[in-house]
Amino acid sequence: QVQLVESGGGLVQPGGSLRLSCAASGFTLDYYAIRWFRQAPGKEREGLSCISSTPGTASYADSVKGRFTISRDNANNTVYLQMNSLEPEDTAVYYCATPGFGGSCTSRDRYWGQGTQVTVSS
Repeated sequence: QVQLVESGGGLVQPGGSLRLSCAASGFTLDYYAIRWFRQAPGKEREGLSCISSTPGTASYADSVKGRFTISRDNANNTVYLQMNSLEPEDTAVYYCATPGFGGSCTSRDRYWGQGTQVTVSS
C-alpha cells in the first residue's frame, strides 16, 4: 500500500528555514515522481516543486525558485523540501503526492500525504 507521511513543519520567523520530509512506504521511491504542494486558508492548492523518478530531475514554481530545494534520498525512501528565506506568505499546509509507479511530474497525482503545517510569523 502506497503511503506518504509529511513531517518537519512548524512555526518559524520570517527569513528562517525549515526542511520538510516526505517519507514513503509501500513502494520503492526510485521509480516514483514526488511533488510538493501547499494550500493556505482561502486559497487554491499551489504546486511548488516536483522531482522525477531516477535520475531525479527537479522543477520549481516561480514563487519558490531560488528559495526552496527538493531532493530525494532513495536509501531512506524520503523526499525533502528545504525551504529558506521563508515569508509570511509561505504559511500553509504542505503536502507531498505521487502519481504512482512510472508516473512523471506531468502526471495526475494518485496518492497524497496528510500534510504538515508551516507557519511563518514573528
